[in-house]
Amino acid sequence: MKSKENILIIGAGLCGSLLALRLGQRGYNVAIYEMRQDLREVDISAGRSINLAFSDRGIKAMRLVAIQDKVEPLCIPMNGRMLHDKNGDTFLSNYSGRDHEYINSISRGGLNALLMDEAEALPNVSLHFNKKCTQVDFENTTATFYDYDTKTEFIEDADVIIGTDGAGSALRKSYYLENKFLFSFSQDYLTHGYKELSILPTETGDYKTYKNALHIWPRGDFMLIALPNLDGSFTVTLFLSHDDGKYNFNNLTSPEKVTEFFTNEFPDALKLMPNLIDDFFENPTSALGTVKCSPWHYKGNTLLMGDAAHAIVPFYGQGMNASFEDVVEFDQILDQHEGDWNAVFKAYEDTRKKDTDAIADLAIDNFQEMKAHVANPVFQEKRKLEMALEQNFPNEYSSKYSLVTFNEHVGYNEAMTRGRAQDKAILNLITNNDISTTGDMTKEELNLLLKKVLQETQEILEEDRVAKTMHH
Repeated sequence: MKSKENILIIGAGLCGSLLALRLGQRGYNVAIYEMRQDLREVDISAGRSINLAFSDRGIKAMRLVAIQDKVEPLCIPMNGRMLHDKNGDTFLSNYSGRDHEYINSISRGGLNALLMDEAEALPNVSLHFNKKCTQVDFENTTATFYDYDTKTEFIEDADVIIGTDGAGSALRKSYYLENKFLFSFSQDYLTHGYKELSILPTETGDYKTYKNALHIWPRGDFMLIALPNLDGSFTVTLFLSHDDGKYNFNNLTSPEKVTEFFTNEFPDALKLMPNLIDDFFENPTSALGTVKCSPWHYKGNTLLMGDAAHAIVPFYGQGMNASFEDVVEFDQILDQHEGDWNAVFKAYEDTRKKDTDAIADLAIDNFQEMKAHVANPVFQEKRKLEMALEQNFPNEYSSKYSLVTFNEHVGYNEAMTRGRAQDKAILNLITNNDISTTGDMTKEELNLLLKKVLQETQEILEEDRVAKTMHH
């Protein structure tokens, strides 16, 4: 490779910072341009999640750049979902039957700052803030920026430009507006939006509720979730329809109405949130959308990565993990085609697109599951069975959730296909009364059940494969 090649990255978020760090480690000259201020100097969360779920696919990326030991202190393990019903009773549902499998709550800002520090420590990487990309000339590989400090425009050129500039990507907008090639683009919004709230620590700095879980208040059409922060607080997110139902974001316009809503629906959470009204009216209501597009690249000049290429809704806790995995996959493809950017970009999109499409679809599925199904007895029965199978046969069985979250060597598309077939198999067996999970099953009975589930799963996968072949 011409090691002095200049790479321009637009956007210094989680994906851009990691990508800069990795490409810097590989010897490229990297310049990142970010429209916001340096988050290490100012406190900006800008209405985006303060903390995120961080799991095996993301951890794999930290190992790639050799900083997992620095990331660990930022993590709070969450072993399962703590479900809260309307009476305030709780039920802990573990994520896995295997003790070493859990997800982590991590501070977005803390992790982003660490990645920036690591990237900036390399002599061949530079970071530039307050510079907003207004357009990209992808044929000539130049980008135009507006400098908020000097109020002037300037143009940067590079050998390659990579857009990691999020769901509102300037590079993607340029692809779309220029009409130079056939570019497909879809943006789908959920009818629900979200608002960030908080549970503050106790006066002595302790957690007001159980620390090591992702808390969920599932209510059918809406839900509340809470993730722990290192300072003893929880970041709470309300997911609610913009305008449907008795309570929605459009009609929760007075402190009285908000208090009534929480008193009726989340009484135990309300007790922990004396600051609810302030949070509710100070914090923005944000939209939830999925972005899909193709192609992600133009010749060997420009490439979209992370949310810029495939923004997803947050219900599988995989947005950041998927973007980090983008960098891992990209790195592997560089090993094969380094020196030929067109071949790199093409091979990367060919292998990656089906996986990012899959996690986008899974995240929407999980939205339905979290707000309604987790409280459904059949679903709880299915979870109980899956936990028992994972505990007793840790090498033979992984639930769909485990395949997606803890099996970083399995692509999202395969995890989705296999996971959905398993779900169908178990639900079939439960609804046909082929298994009764009342009482504890012996290891022999569980073993028979496992064989049934695996056999039924194979049959479903085979039917799907045949249907696909006929369809094509």
